[in-house]
Amino acid sequence: MPCKLVILISGSGSNLQAFIDAANQGELPADIAAVISNRPAAGGLERAAQAGIATAVVDHTGFANRDDFDAALRDTIDSFAPDLVVLAGFMRILGADFVRHFRGRMLNIHPSLLPKYPGLHTHQRAIDAGDTEAGATVHFVTEELDGGPPILQAQVPVKAGDTAELLAARVLEQEHRIYPLAARWFAEGRLTLNGNQAELDDNALPPTGFPFHCVTAD
Repeated sequence: MPCKLVILISGSGSNLQAFIDAANQGELPADIAAVISNRPAAGGLERAAQAGIATAVVDHTGFANRDDFDAALRDTIDSFAPDLVVLAGFMRILGADFVRHFRGRMLNIHPSLLPKYPGLHTHQRAIDAGDTEAGATVHFVTEELDGGPPILQAQVPVKAGDTAELLAARVLEQEHRIYPLAARWFAEGRLTLNGNQAELDDNALPPTGFPFHCVTAD
């Protein structure tokens, strides 16, 4: 049976589209069982519907607290019985109980070279710091925000005169390449979480994840 994915989104779903394309092109041996959003108007829901993928909405504004939202979201995800949960621009902080429930089978992508710049405004922070490189990191999700074991990392140059928007576009192009690849490794049974260590083919990955330099943007 192919690996079954559930993808969580909050916005337009550009990384979701990368997953849809990879699956359609045979580059991702997985079925996208559902796309779930916390925002009813998220554009990615229409992307999913056009691709014939089931959708669901768990609107966070309808819950009195985060625990109740997390519980409803967990139950909705579990109703699709996924092997892997993919956070693709899902803009809600998830509680520790939720994260533990999916530990070892939930991935996120963060637009920085972790451990640098967890949280928000990553591109402007890289520019302000005078960094010559920025990028994106795919990691397992743990209770620490943006602190789970890295899996795969792509670097892009920070160019003279860059704005946060220009840098973000350059990084996003690489996100679309590395995120489906990490999911492919998982679907093939090659990628696992052992304790707090990401492993590929039973070998521990480096502290910053596998370096994906071969597709670095110019």
